[in-house]
Amino acid sequence: MNQGIPEDMIAIVIAVPGGPDVLQPTTLPVPKHREDEVLIRVAAAGVNAPDLAQRRGVYDPPPGHSPVPGLEVSGEIVAVGQEVDTYKPGDRVVALTNGSGYAEFVAVPAGQVLPLPSSWSFAEGAALPETFFTVEQTLVMRAGLTAGMVVLIHGGAGGIGGAAIQAAKLRDARPIAVVSSPEKAAYASSLGAVATINHREEDFVGRVKELTDGHGADRIIDMMAGETVDRNIAAAARGGHIVVLASLAGAKAQVNMGSFLAKQLTMSGSTLRPQPPEAKAAIARHLFASTWPALTNGTLVRPRTTTFPLRHAADAHKGLENRSSLGKFVLVTAFGASL
Repeated sequence: MNQGIPEDMIAIVIAVPGGPDVLQPTTLPVPKHREDEVLIRVAAAGVNAPDLAQRRGVYDPPPGHSPVPGLEVSGEIVAVGQEVDTYKPGDRVVALTNGSGYAEFVAVPAGQVLPLPSSWSFAEGAALPETFFTVEQTLVMRAGLTAGMVVLIHGGAGGIGGAAIQAAKLRDARPIAVVSSPEKAAYASSLGAVATINHREEDFVGRVKELTDGHGADRIIDMMAGETVDRNIAAAARGGHIVVLASLAGAKAQVNMGSFLAKQLTMSGSTLRPQPPEAKAAIARHLFASTWPALTNGTLVRPRTTTFPLRHAADAHKGLENRSSLGKFVLVTAFGASL
């Protein structure tokens, strides 16, 4: 290995599928980077719902991807491949990984790397890639989010929900967050939601119609699926687009296709992880042009982050599985803690 890069590292592995306690620190070789990759000394790694699903054994890594969990990191580049001319050792970056983020080093295609926003901490930066890549690709690039649109966002206090609020705010759209508590409503409002709906106390369909004078939502971010799909159709405006990103309420749904057709709706689904490096690099370029300046100049609010030492990944998973959690959960390595 290059000077200053050890042979081995601490990484978190999934011993067997199961609960949070199956996450075990272990010693693995530091990965070797390819010619189109950079090697990052990880300072912090974001924790996301796909990590929880992988740990439970219901979301296998795509072929060729690392079985070590972790889809986003921040850190410092320590080596670059011969084909890489966009970054150099010493650069502070964030990256969308192909797994293996829960580790002290990770090799990542250079196209999936972005600069750490100026004045952002590594922990804050590690909360960006997975959520902002997902929202940029689905809500912005695919669903065509534009100024003035009403955007209904389920899970508005979570990682994806928070990024969707920020993306809508940046484009002068009107984000409405669906949440489950007053604390989550306050957090969503702090990110830029123009209104919040507590689904435990209010019917989100009727409330959206009230808030929009009967127009409905032009774009909807759905993390639930199940019975929520048909209710989203009822809440949608004519010509609306429903973006389904998860199925927390169930993978199967019965829908009123008459309303779907009459309203001329579009429904799309997406998973980010299996997409090829070229697609992820295109999203990164889009983000760098559209969102990164706003992160640097303070236009967008930093997400709330709750940190845990890397070795305590099990505690982070337990926290994220608590339905009262909000914001992002982040693992910090020994390197990150020393900064």
